[in-house]
Amino acid sequence: MTVDPLLSPRFERALASLRCLSVGDALGSQFFVPSNYRRLQKGELPPGPWQWTDDTEMTCSVVAVLAEHGRIDQDALARSFAEHHDVDRGYGPAVNRMLRQIRQEGADWRELAAALFNGQGSWGNGAAMRIAPVGAWYADDPEQATHQAEISAYTTHQHREAVVGAMAVAAAAALVASPNGPEDPADLLGAVLDLVPRSAVHAGLRRARDMLDYADVATVAAVLGCGRRTSAHDTVPFALWAAARHLDDFETALWTTARAGGDVDTTCAIVGGVLGSRPGGAAPDVWQRHTEPLPDWLPASHPRD
Repeated sequence: MTVDPLLSPRFERALASLRCLSVGDALGSQFFVPSNYRRLQKGELPPGPWQWTDDTEMTCSVVAVLAEHGRIDQDALARSFAEHHDVDRGYGPAVNRMLRQIRQEGADWRELAAALFNGQGSWGNGAAMRIAPVGAWYADDPEQATHQAEISAYTTHQHREAVVGAMAVAAAAALVASPNGPEDPADLLGAVLDLVPRSAVHAGLRRARDMLDYADVATVAAVLGCGRRTSAHDTVPFALWAAARHLDDFETALWTTARAGGDVDTTCAIVGGVLGSRPGGAAPDVWQRHTEPLPDWLPASHPRD
């Protein structure tokens, strides 16, 4: 077998994005604990260890499938989601039920995902929260990143807004991961807008680009949303606003994101995953030490190395 020399660098980029995503997810999840609210307002880290949620667990399946197949294979991805589904990780009830049916009954993910919410499909932020490493994988091809994100989304989320939300996050991560990607925040969001179809997510991203000069995160969250409704269009524009404004400052990006409230683990996971795609981007060492290790079923290196 001829080994593609690009596969290992792609895997390393995806793994770096995943690690930072898990830190954001785990940190954000700590602020659902009432005793940590004061620490959030003061910018003090909660005591470790920090446990990650379904955001990281599902992202690990995405990276594992990329490592095994070199692309998103929907059947393999749905199978991995179901096999590694841990109900205590905070999954939403609809996806919880769906993954249990796949694992226990051998149900078809295509039928289950299409039937959610009276046949409309879920427009939740779950497809977007797990997708940043796909953008890191396709740093040289943001259009392919959006295509693979779309494929990935359909395994659980088939509503247009959920799909476009995933596409937008993957596009942002791919652009950030590229050495030739845009450095200016407005240019970054503009490039994302060019890569995703018109939708409520697209409209939210336009507003996010218009609000890049706003420093008051509460005002921005009031306009864009911050995941309080757990929909893609209530989550992705704000998360990409926070990432674009702080491309070179992981700590400030995560504190800013967390202080907005809402679906904090998911918004912080998206921001962490996008910034972790950036060459040299990494979470602070102490944050990484506080974060629960990634699961041992995830490949530690590319299996073709």
